[in-house]
Amino acid sequence: MGSIDYGIVVLYFSVVIGLGFWYRRRASKSLGAYFLGGKSIHWLALAMSGSVSNFDITGTMWIISILFVLGMKSMWHHWMWGFLMGAFFMSYMGKWVRRSNVMTAAEWMKTRFGSDAGGRLARTAYALMAVLTLASFVGYAYQGIGKFASVYIPLESFAQYTSIPWLQNILTTYEPDVLAVTIIGVTTLYVILGGLYSVVVTDVIQTIILTVGSIFIAYIAWSKLTPDLLAQLPEGWSSLNVPWRIKELAGTENAHFEFFGALVIVWVLKGLLLNAGGPAQMYDFQRFLAARNARDAAKIGAAWSFFLIVRWAMAVGIALLGLTVITNITDSEQVMPVVLQKFLPTGIRGIVIAGLLAAFMSTFSSTVNSGASFIVRDIWQPYFRPQAGDRESVRFSYWATLLLVLIGVGIGSQVDSIADIWNWIMMVLGAGMAIPNVLRWYWWRINGWGYSVGTFVGIILSLTILFFPDAPVYYVFPLICTASLLASVAVSLATQPVSRDILVNFYTSVRPFGAWKPIRKESKVSADELSRKSESASLTILNIILAMLAITGLYLFPMYLVGHWYLKSMIWLGLAIAAIVALRYTWYRNLPGPGPEAGSS
Repeated sequence: MGSIDYGIVVLYFSVVIGLGFWYRRRASKSLGAYFLGGKSIHWLALAMSGSVSNFDITGTMWIISILFVLGMKSMWHHWMWGFLMGAFFMSYMGKWVRRSNVMTAAEWMKTRFGSDAGGRLARTAYALMAVLTLASFVGYAYQGIGKFASVYIPLESFAQYTSIPWLQNILTTYEPDVLAVTIIGVTTLYVILGGLYSVVVTDVIQTIILTVGSIFIAYIAWSKLTPDLLAQLPEGWSSLNVPWRIKELAGTENAHFEFFGALVIVWVLKGLLLNAGGPAQMYDFQRFLAARNARDAAKIGAAWSFFLIVRWAMAVGIALLGLTVITNITDSEQVMPVVLQKFLPTGIRGIVIAGLLAAFMSTFSSTVNSGASFIVRDIWQPYFRPQAGDRESVRFSYWATLLLVLIGVGIGSQVDSIADIWNWIMMVLGAGMAIPNVLRWYWWRINGWGYSVGTFVGIILSLTILFFPDAPVYYVFPLICTASLLASVAVSLATQPVSRDILVNFYTSVRPFGAWKPIRKESKVSADELSRKSESASLTILNIILAMLAITGLYLFPMYLVGHWYLKSMIWLGLAIAAIVALRYTWYRNLPGPGPEAGSS
């Protein structure tokens, strides 16, 4: 990069750290202000923040690497992380979370399971799983940012200016690690200073930068791709068809994709379970809790996926340039930084790199802010300082943030690739919490003991799988899910149910659907409301299907457009528009009123 590019990147970092100092006083008023922004942030800003928090460097590098290997059928791969989550958030889950009226996802356990021994254990189990998951995501981010930055910042050049042998060795031998630690250190500083206020404000800025940068990259790819270049693509690269087996991958470094059909089954199942179980142990739960009311929470879900559209256009453009123009890339996870280095002009490159660094900072900051909230609110306060005041708790949150980052960096330094840690987080660790998270919303009989044991069984099996790295995921995922399901159901039925008062209060406030018949009869919900709820459940399922179609169409439309597959592009755009028009009548007109609901203030 040139001096102008470096100047732009340094300027950006200076601005976001300045924002952290600016919001420090406002964020330190209380834990509610620090972790939820005082529930006063506009829904559109929260949607931008949640959306761009998914738009990270590491994840984008991974998306491009999978496109590079599998082509457009790699879109099936993204079911594993619930990439259609916006459909569930907008249709019902966002409202349910906001009506819970708590500060963290683990604190939600108290409203669902009570404060007895089983309820406390459920809250602790959730918090421990959350901290493990979020620390793993920090390690995942560590892997990606180091690989990305090493293409643009040649530390070997700086090594010649020092005569200290050990420093020279570090700069030349551990270049990605040094860069990752430096960037993570700067990002951690502004998260500690400003809490959710600085996270959301900088996320809005980052959304703008990323949108402009992504459109620019997509345009460059579209303008450079010619019919002759596209003819070089492997046969069927643009198809979404699912082959049961991809024989040519057998014996290669991508052999884990060989039985593609079996993988698609578990990916789709994982995605449905993940989304039906509500926001998991990540920052997305926090965004809905911070909404002003249930209506705003539903709007956050609707806008969540919209701001990610440009990411998919950029990703396919970079993958196509890497396949057709740059033919000497051996590490698919390096496709993105190599392509950007080659095709972006000076100045523009600095803006785009700043935008992508912004994406990293956004995801990282959301992850550690959410993780710190679990440590403070669900572990430190209940077990060590139940009488702690807000100021003391905010001060401890600084240390909790730092601890989470250090654990994550330690995890990231032990893995070799983005794909390794991502697949373990999503399909192995994720399997351990999928079933208990679903049961807690839809089955009244699950109690704190059942939830806890199901989760702990999942954690133990997930960690055990680390000793069997070659075990196929289509065996591992069903095994862990089945064991977790049996443990959750058996222990729940063998122990006392949750107090009726707690269940009735939860049902009355959140108003979930599913196997709640005994509680529904005892609730204060009127017969007319019960009738409407039955219709609402059917309408919710329709809205989910329509929203999934809309999101899929909005993602695929620009991807096919960049690749000059115009007919496919227009078909998907037409399907998306039709679904959006239908949602105006089936979803938007049935949103809660703008005022606070019972249980959602």
